[in-house]
Amino acid sequence: MGQIVRGKCLDISSEGKGVAKVGKNIYFVDGLFVGEEADIEVLYQRAGVYFGKVKKLYTLSKDRIQPKCKVCTSCGGCQYQQINYQTQLEYKTKRVKEALTRIGGVKTNVLPCLGMNNPYYYRNKIQMPYGKDRKGNVVYGFFKENSHEIIPVKECVIEDKRAASILWDIKELVKQMNIPTYNEDNGRGILRYVLIRTSYHYKELMVVLVTSIMNFPGQRNFIDALVKLHPEITTIVENINKRHTNVILGNSEKVLYGPGYIKDKILDLTFEISASSFFQVNPVQVEKLYQNALELIKIDEKSVVLDAYSGVGTIGLIAAKNAKKVISVEINRSAHENAKENAKRNGVTNIEFYCDDAGHFIDNYQGKIDTVIMDPPRKGSDEKFLSVLIRNSIKQIVYISCDPETLARDIKYLSSHYGVTYVQPVDMFPMTAHVETILCLSLIGNKTSKN
Repeated sequence: MGQIVRGKCLDISSEGKGVAKVGKNIYFVDGLFVGEEADIEVLYQRAGVYFGKVKKLYTLSKDRIQPKCKVCTSCGGCQYQQINYQTQLEYKTKRVKEALTRIGGVKTNVLPCLGMNNPYYYRNKIQMPYGKDRKGNVVYGFFKENSHEIIPVKECVIEDKRAASILWDIKELVKQMNIPTYNEDNGRGILRYVLIRTSYHYKELMVVLVTSIMNFPGQRNFIDALVKLHPEITTIVENINKRHTNVILGNSEKVLYGPGYIKDKILDLTFEISASSFFQVNPVQVEKLYQNALELIKIDEKSVVLDAYSGVGTIGLIAAKNAKKVISVEINRSAHENAKENAKRNGVTNIEFYCDDAGHFIDNYQGKIDTVIMDPPRKGSDEKFLSVLIRNSIKQIVYISCDPETLARDIKYLSSHYGVTYVQPVDMFPMTAHVETILCLSLIGNKTSKN
């Protein structure tokens, strides 16, 4: 579009964009913060709203800082690097409170967002596409918003420091060995992504090569050279993704070096992490998150806790320390099997595992359930599951959410039967607009229940 308008930032959107109003039009602007005035270059329009970027700043926020990353304004991965960390936490607290009020219709106390002492280099999972720039040079980094153009990134300041040199040396080996990188537009090439997973508590590191074919030419020489350069790598996995989509991992994989997994700890429990396992990306903050959640629950030797959307069983296994029994329910067969293995590894015996839909399980369970812990994906839960909680008059619900807006939508549905007793945002993703929230609900009154 290219039009230039001058506007002042009045608020921050849920995606971390500055919100400016010029005349009757609303503009969402990357890198513009509350109180700042700027010339805005309009990039596109969607659903009656304009999206743009800062062309020239006239007024700067007192909270603006010099970002550590030189490409944060173009790569799109971090929305808040140009603003001081305390203000980031305030933005996130405000986002949770406003979502609960505006969408959920709930007015409640929201505690200040729990931050990090050092909000950099925290991610234990790094994934970057490999491709070529317009000059034909091999590059890696992040896709520019709404495009297949890769913004080269030599070091990402929110990802584990150990990854930077490995990613660089993979690029150099790809060049030396003439391994074709994948082209997202025409679907040609071999190396699509490199994913690195690091352990916080152990000296273990995994490299995942996402390729379009199995056993690419020169693979053995490539692996030998990479391990020689980086002996800190403990396992290498090839993931095969033949689909012409933006989904990173495919459905089949092959272990090329080492055991095919790494281990890490949460609150003294050890978990095995595979290439495709879900595991919280911030190892420091996840302990604050789970410790905080468990302190909410009145667990004793008589308590029965159901862990819905349980994944590989992390929070259920941690809760089992104090409960009479934990019931772990997960519909994904692979995650269900991983959860059982994690229980054996940690010697936890007062936990039962079921591969089932959590709502279906609760409706058909004949025993007592005191508390349900739910940690759904970003899209939130659904009315079918929430209605099961209401129908069975579950006394206490601990909802862990990575999206305040879907959390608020679900709380609105539950609000006729449940009252919110506690809300604690936790900053799992510093420098970005994302925020995790722990919310506790208690059943209102004494309703008839099979429990």
